[in-house]
Amino acid sequence: MGQAKNAAEEFTKMFAELKFPAMPDMEALLTAQKRNMEAMSAANRIALEGAQAVAKRHMEIMQQTMTELTETMSALASADAPQVKAAKHAELLKRSYEHAVANTRELSDLIQRANGEALNTLNKRFAEAMDEVKRLMEQANAAKR
Repeated sequence: MGQAKNAAEEFTKMFAELKFPAMPDMEALLTAQKRNMEAMSAANRIALEGAQAVAKRHMEIMQQTMTELTETMSALASADAPQVKAAKHAELLKRSYEHAVANTRELSDLIQRANGEALNTLNKRFAEAMDEVKRLMEQANAAKR
Protein backbone atom coordinates (compact mmCIF):
# COMPACT_ATOMS: atom_id res chain seq x y z
CA MET A 1 0.00 0.00 0.00
CA GLY A 2 2.85 2.37 0.80
CA GLN A 3 4.32 1.67 -2.58
CA ALA A 4 1.03 2.63 -4.31
CA LYS A 5 0.87 5.83 -2.28
CA ASN A 6 4.45 6.65 -3.28
CA ALA A 7 3.65 6.00 -6.94
CA ALA A 8 0.59 8.26 -6.73
CA GLU A 9 2.62 11.00 -5.07
CA GLU A 10 5.35 10.68 -7.69
CA PHE A 11 2.76 10.80 -10.47
CA THR A 12 1.13 13.91 -8.96
CA LYS A 13 4.52 15.55 -8.48
CA MET A 14 5.51 14.80 -12.08
CA PHE A 15 2.36 16.46 -13.46
CA ALA A 16 2.70 19.42 -11.13
CA GLU A 17 6.14 20.13 -12.59
CA LEU A 18 4.93 20.02 -16.20
CA LYS A 19 4.41 23.41 -17.79
CA PHE A 20 1.11 23.31 -19.66
CA PRO A 21 0.31 26.30 -21.83
CA ALA A 22 -2.09 28.71 -20.24
CA MET A 23 -5.64 28.59 -21.53
CA PRO A 24 -6.67 31.78 -23.29
CA ASP A 25 -9.86 33.63 -22.51
CA MET A 26 -12.56 31.57 -24.25
CA GLU A 27 -14.96 34.53 -24.40
CA ALA A 28 -12.33 36.53 -26.28
CA LEU A 29 -11.69 33.60 -28.63
CA LEU A 30 -15.40 33.29 -29.40
CA THR A 31 -15.64 37.03 -30.01
CA ALA A 32 -12.64 36.85 -32.34
CA GLN A 33 -14.20 33.93 -34.21
CA LYS A 34 -17.41 35.94 -34.58
CA ARG A 35 -15.41 38.79 -36.13
CA ASN A 36 -13.74 36.28 -38.46
CA MET A 37 -17.13 35.09 -39.66
CA GLU A 38 -18.32 38.68 -40.10
CA ALA A 39 -15.24 39.42 -42.22
CA MET A 40 -15.88 36.33 -44.35
CA SER A 41 -19.49 37.38 -44.77
CA ALA A 42 -18.45 40.91 -45.76
CA ALA A 43 -15.91 39.58 -48.26
CA ASN A 44 -18.54 37.30 -49.79
CA ARG A 45 -21.00 40.19 -50.00
CA ILE A 46 -18.38 42.35 -51.73
CA ALA A 47 -17.58 39.55 -54.18
CA LEU A 48 -21.28 39.01 -54.90
CA GLU A 49 -21.87 42.72 -55.46
CA GLY A 50 -18.88 42.75 -57.81
CA ALA A 51 -20.22 39.77 -59.74
CA GLN A 52 -23.61 41.47 -60.01
CA ALA A 53 -21.99 44.67 -61.29
CA VAL A 54 -20.03 42.67 -63.88
CA ALA A 55 -23.17 40.81 -65.01
CA LYS A 56 -25.15 44.05 -65.25
CA ARG A 57 -22.42 45.78 -67.24
CA HIS A 58 -22.03 42.73 -69.47
CA MET A 59 -25.74 42.86 -70.30
CA GLU A 60 -25.47 46.58 -71.09
CA ILE A 61 -22.54 45.86 -73.39
CA MET A 62 -24.47 43.09 -75.13
CA GLN A 63 -27.47 45.38 -75.68
CA GLN A 64 -25.20 48.12 -77.02
CA THR A 65 -23.47 45.63 -79.31
CA MET A 66 -26.77 44.37 -80.70
CA THR A 67 -27.91 47.95 -81.38
CA GLU A 68 -24.63 48.72 -83.14
CA LEU A 69 -24.86 45.48 -85.12
CA THR A 70 -28.33 46.44 -86.37
CA GLU A 71 -27.08 49.89 -87.38
CA THR A 72 -24.06 48.34 -89.07
CA MET A 73 -26.16 45.95 -91.12
CA SER A 74 -28.36 48.85 -92.24
CA ALA A 75 -25.32 50.91 -93.20
CA LEU A 76 -23.77 48.04 -95.16
CA ALA A 77 -27.04 47.28 -96.94
CA SER A 78 -27.44 50.89 -98.05
CA ALA A 79 -23.98 51.18 -99.60
CA ASP A 80 -24.09 50.78 -103.37
CA ALA A 81 -20.62 50.27 -104.76
CA PRO A 82 -18.59 47.21 -103.65
CA GLN A 83 -15.58 49.42 -102.87
CA VAL A 84 -17.71 51.57 -100.56
CA LYS A 85 -19.10 48.46 -98.86
CA ALA A 86 -15.60 47.04 -98.39
CA ALA A 87 -14.31 50.31 -96.91
CA LYS A 88 -17.30 50.56 -94.55
CA HIS A 89 -16.90 46.93 -93.60
CA ALA A 90 -13.22 47.42 -92.73
CA GLU A 91 -14.04 50.54 -90.72
CA LEU A 92 -16.82 48.75 -88.84
CA LEU A 93 -14.60 45.76 -88.08
CA LYS A 94 -11.91 48.04 -86.69
CA ARG A 95 -14.42 49.91 -84.52
CA SER A 96 -15.97 46.64 -83.31
CA TYR A 97 -12.56 45.30 -82.34
CA GLU A 98 -11.70 48.49 -80.44
CA HIS A 99 -15.03 48.34 -78.59
CA ALA A 100 -14.48 44.69 -77.71
CA VAL A 101 -11.03 45.43 -76.28
CA ALA A 102 -12.33 48.43 -74.30
CA ASN A 103 -15.26 46.42 -72.97
CA THR A 104 -13.01 43.54 -71.97
CA ARG A 105 -10.73 45.94 -70.11
CA GLU A 106 -13.70 47.52 -68.35
CA LEU A 107 -15.08 44.16 -67.23
CA SER A 108 -11.62 43.05 -66.14
CA ASP A 109 -11.22 46.22 -64.06
CA LEU A 110 -14.61 45.65 -62.41
CA ILE A 111 -13.65 42.08 -61.52
CA GLN A 112 -10.22 43.10 -60.25
CA ARG A 113 -11.68 45.90 -58.11
CA ALA A 114 -14.26 43.60 -56.51
CA ASN A 115 -11.69 40.89 -55.84
CA GLY A 116 -9.26 43.43 -54.40
CA GLU A 117 -11.88 44.83 -52.02
CA ALA A 118 -12.87 41.35 -50.84
CA LEU A 119 -9.25 40.34 -50.34
CA ASN A 120 -8.46 43.56 -48.46
CA THR A 121 -11.33 42.81 -46.08
CA LEU A 122 -9.94 39.34 -45.39
CA ASN A 123 -6.33 40.55 -45.08
CA LYS A 124 -7.33 43.24 -42.60
CA ARG A 125 -9.22 40.75 -40.45
CA PHE A 126 -6.38 38.22 -40.61
CA ALA A 127 -3.91 40.82 -39.34
CA GLU A 128 -6.33 41.77 -36.55
CA ALA A 129 -6.83 38.11 -35.65
CA MET A 130 -3.10 37.50 -35.37
CA ASP A 131 -2.77 40.52 -33.07
CA GLU A 132 -5.67 39.23 -30.97
CA VAL A 133 -4.16 35.76 -30.65
CA LYS A 134 -0.83 37.23 -29.62
CA ARG A 135 -2.51 39.48 -27.04
CA LEU A 136 -4.62 36.61 -25.66
CA MET A 137 -1.59 34.37 -25.27
CA GLU A 138 0.34 37.15 -23.54
CA GLN A 139 -2.58 37.72 -21.16
CA ALA A 140 -2.89 34.00 -20.44
CA ASN A 141 0.83 33.70 -19.74
CA ALA A 142 0.76 36.78 -17.50
CA ALA A 143 -2.20 35.37 -15.55
CA LYS A 144 -0.41 32.05 -15.10
CA ARG A 145 2.62 33.66 -13.46
